[in-house]
Amino acid sequence: MMTPLMQQIAEAALEAGRIMKSADQEHLSTINKEGHANFVTKYDMQVQRFLMEKLAAILPEAHFVGEENGQEVFLPEYKNGFTFVIDPIDGTTNFMKAYRPSVTSIGLLKDGEPYLGVIYNPYTDQLYRAEKGLGAFENDRRITTSPVPLSDSLVSMGTAPYYGPEISRSAFEIGYWYLDKSIDIRRSGSAANDICMVASGRTGLFFEPQLGLWDYAAGAVILAEAGGQFCDMHGKPIPFTGKTSFLGVSGAIAGNGGYMPPEELMHGF
Repeated sequence: MMTPLMQQIAEAALEAGRIMKSADQEHLSTINKEGHANFVTKYDMQVQRFLMEKLAAILPEAHFVGEENGQEVFLPEYKNGFTFVIDPIDGTTNFMKAYRPSVTSIGLLKDGEPYLGVIYNPYTDQLYRAEKGLGAFENDRRITTSPVPLSDSLVSMGTAPYYGPEISRSAFEIGYWYLDKSIDIRRSGSAANDICMVASGRTGLFFEPQLGLWDYAAGAVILAEAGGQFCDMHGKPIPFTGKTSFLGVSGAIAGNGGYMPPEELMHGF
């Protein structure tokens, strides 16, 4: 059973997914944002406008942080009360090329801490959700992280192309380090989706050298409620105020240790 709050937010995510699926893939207008291969489409903007209106009706007192609405900065006053953190389409480049996955991600912080997360992939109809203290779910199935060690796990990664060649090069070097310690490496192009893959036990670990708050706010709740752990790539807690490196692991891998990459591989972050 969902709480009334989760039910309403999940319904908003499902509707956002329907907007995504209505897209005319042959006539997608795009805007280049700051950084290499960093795009936004009219559907990113449309989904974000829809979500802000819908979610504001659910929690009128909430603040908003969203990737595409010009309100990307986490302000000090957001540490009090509720703050929605929205990525209308995580995996925009995938969306542009009809290369899946692309997902809608809705995180809700309470007093600056992760409280609720909903991530929806409309192309596979997978709704990942979690509310603090109530467990994590894929649709109606409760999920937990994988019980196997790193050596028997898949590892997923993001390459952070928007933040310059040094960080991207570091990502591939770290990926090669993990390749030697796992079954294989995967890259989906959607950090929110990749975090859900760890939460649902399909992969054992996900990392990316640089993510925006909207990329990880929802996924972090889902991962934690599924029994996983997360930190930055130096092993420090994530403050949930903006950009950070991100490392999410299953409970089994976290318990065994030895999964943190060497500091000498981390160039520029």
